[in-house]
Amino acid sequence: MGGAQKWLRGIGIVGVVIALILGAGWVLIGPDWRAVLANPPSGRDVLFWSGPQRDAAFRMMDRLPFIIESRPIPRGASIRPLPEGAPLDLSAELDLDAYLAAQNAAALVILQDGQIRLERYGNRFTPEGRWTSFSVAKSLTSTLVGAAIADGYIDSLDDPVARYIPDLAGSPYDDVTIAQLLTMTSGVAWNEDYEDPNSDVARFDSAEPVPGQIGIVTYMRTLSRAHPPGEVWNYSTGETNLIGVLVSAATGKTVAEYLSEKIWAPYGMEQDATWLLGSDGHEISGCCIQASTRDFARFGQFILDGATTSNGPVVPTDWLPAATVKQADIGEAGFGYGFQWWTRDDGAFMADGIFGQGIFIDPSRNLVIASNANWTSALGLRSGEWPARDAFYTAVQRAIDAETAE
Repeated sequence: MGGAQKWLRGIGIVGVVIALILGAGWVLIGPDWRAVLANPPSGRDVLFWSGPQRDAAFRMMDRLPFIIESRPIPRGASIRPLPEGAPLDLSAELDLDAYLAAQNAAALVILQDGQIRLERYGNRFTPEGRWTSFSVAKSLTSTLVGAAIADGYIDSLDDPVARYIPDLAGSPYDDVTIAQLLTMTSGVAWNEDYEDPNSDVARFDSAEPVPGQIGIVTYMRTLSRAHPPGEVWNYSTGETNLIGVLVSAATGKTVAEYLSEKIWAPYGMEQDATWLLGSDGHEISGCCIQASTRDFARFGQFILDGATTSNGPVVPTDWLPAATVKQADIGEAGFGYGFQWWTRDDGAFMADGIFGQGIFIDPSRNLVIASNANWTSALGLRSGEWPARDAFYTAVQRAIDAETAE
């Protein structure tokens, strides 16, 4: 064999070895990373990702630091058990498999009386995984306001927001109270159109902050007043982001740290969670907690338990009765808005996030339904996922009522 032939043969062997190594690496990185590498997210703006990109990344958001950073929410030393209850039979109400497929569901956990009545996973998601919350986080952020009042960091919901965020002085938020932020009745203009790349919700994270200011504060200062404070409801993720800044300013702690201290650790969540950070390094508190679906269900149970942990009550006694009932009319029959909770006239209330994230709580039935999904559109209206999920909540209520009547 000539020298050239030996050289080519050697190159071929090296090529085979490299191919085997790469092939083994592709297998070893696991299905989640393979999905992300096959469908890499296009920048930070999740609103304009494709369906396959969302499927891949919603379970990986805190493992993609080259796109967005996150801050840990540590769990505690003990885990609150979720014992198995009697299986919940929904066959008289709906075809559960068809419903979950139409929702493109990743997970569904139903608790009653603190016990798991039904638990299902799909879309390659597992109980050990963490899925992003989107605006479900708003209800956790608002609960931290209650905690800060109980701890003496915040005096009153009637306090002006600028008292805690001085950089808002001289802006449209000068005369806005904490209560008006919580109920989204500030009267400040904000566009929450998830399909408009020029909307406020699409643009706020990329705004350049004034030196020395938090980015969201700089952005919110640029907005104009549309109505007098306290008169008109307008959904604004930016205002929940301000609530997070306010909690951090009042407590001297990051909202991730404060959530861990007050709820996540002492209530006994099963896994560490994470909170995504804005480009300014502050938690995006109107969005984006990564947690297991069981832990989202545990948070619902925490609320049902009166927002109490092993350390005692987390919020004042009058907090939940005010937070979880209609404080603002949203112009839709049967629904309202509390302190960052969506309310139903039947007494149930919900934490709700785009693309199919939710925690449904019904105190009269001691019921919690936690779900994660990847809908075809942010609001789930294009293909009907949101109305179908609301009908599902009602179907679960009927099934439980039927059990009680037997």
